[in-house]
Amino acid sequence: MMGQRQHLVLLIFSLVLLFQTSNAHNITLLIAKHPSLSKFNHYLTLTHLAPEINRRTTITVLALENDAMSSLLAKNPSMYTVKNILSLHVLLDYFGARKLHQISNGTALAATMFQATGVAPGNSGFVNITDFKGGKVGFGAEDNGGNLDSFFVKSVEELPYNISVIQINKALPSAVAEAPAPGPNELNITDIMSAHGCKVFADTLLANPEAMGTYEENVNGGLTVFCPLDDPLYQSMSMLRSNNGLMNTLATDGASNYDFTVQNEGEDVTLKTRISTVKITGTLLDEGPVAIYTINKVLMPKELFKASALSPAPAPAPGPEEAADSPKVSKSKSKSKAAPTADADSPADSPDNDPDDQVADDENAGTILGADRFAAAAVLSCLFVFFLL
Repeated sequence: MMGQRQHLVLLIFSLVLLFQTSNAHNITLLIAKHPSLSKFNHYLTLTHLAPEINRRTTITVLALENDAMSSLLAKNPSMYTVKNILSLHVLLDYFGARKLHQISNGTALAATMFQATGVAPGNSGFVNITDFKGGKVGFGAEDNGGNLDSFFVKSVEELPYNISVIQINKALPSAVAEAPAPGPNELNITDIMSAHGCKVFADTLLANPEAMGTYEENVNGGLTVFCPLDDPLYQSMSMLRSNNGLMNTLATDGASNYDFTVQNEGEDVTLKTRISTVKITGTLLDEGPVAIYTINKVLMPKELFKASALSPAPAPAPGPEEAADSPKVSKSKSKSKAAPTADADSPADSPDNDPDDQVADDENAGTILGADRFAAAAVLSCLFVFFLL
């Protein structure tokens, strides 16, 4: 009996340990212990930043006490602007109290969640951290002239080396983060794409009003867009890692075609159709309910590229004069060129990996641009994915 109890205790302990290691943190529960940060905590929930913070494994939150939040909200910013401001206060690295006083050369530059949204141009999404003599630590947005406007107050919560919550005395000033931010239905998707290396795709989208109209009809409900870079360059990704499996697109109909499969391996996120495999290479925009990712080539649906459609057209029959001038074919030679038997493979029966059924990767963009409007619109629609919050 004693042995069974010991076994049960060890099992419970193991489950608790597993839970603690698999669920890294819950930012709202951590801050809820501190009433002086209740307003900051409330807006992490309202802006949907809390779940974005929770899904990251290494993070530092620069928390603001209630008076500092009241000063920030006194200008009546929109909820989207508040999200940008608070995103600037979430560092994509771990800085506990001890590490703040051990910064190499006394200063460090940290990327933020605002920088990760893709709407922060230049260095506006970075925060400078400087350790002064006497234990004082200053923080400043890089787009604010290098001024260190805010200072470390205390460590609130630390779970090394996953999350650290640090209180600073006031919000970090940033003209870019504080600028009026558009809502989802006000976003100019093609301008965002063109400005971040997806101009060919954006121009193709603009040339197909059917696909563009589909986007406009669905953007408020939540949308994810994959756009091929004009000149692909691989970057590691941390998005879409929990979405393995079949995914529908705006081109999907009741027959379940025009789908693709998401596969994850380490840092790589791969999208697959039956004739093409592409990698997600970066993030242009990641701000609910809209996300836009770059991919290294066009995602091609098999439904638009049947083998018969790719076969060359038959040569025209010779005219009477050409037939008279052409040499007669012997019976033996004619027999050698007889129609293939039923056992022979035909293009229509080719397997999925048959070369005749493939579309060359380097010709993907040209294929879309050369296709008819319906085909191009269908390909573009396949790159739009519902992403409901």
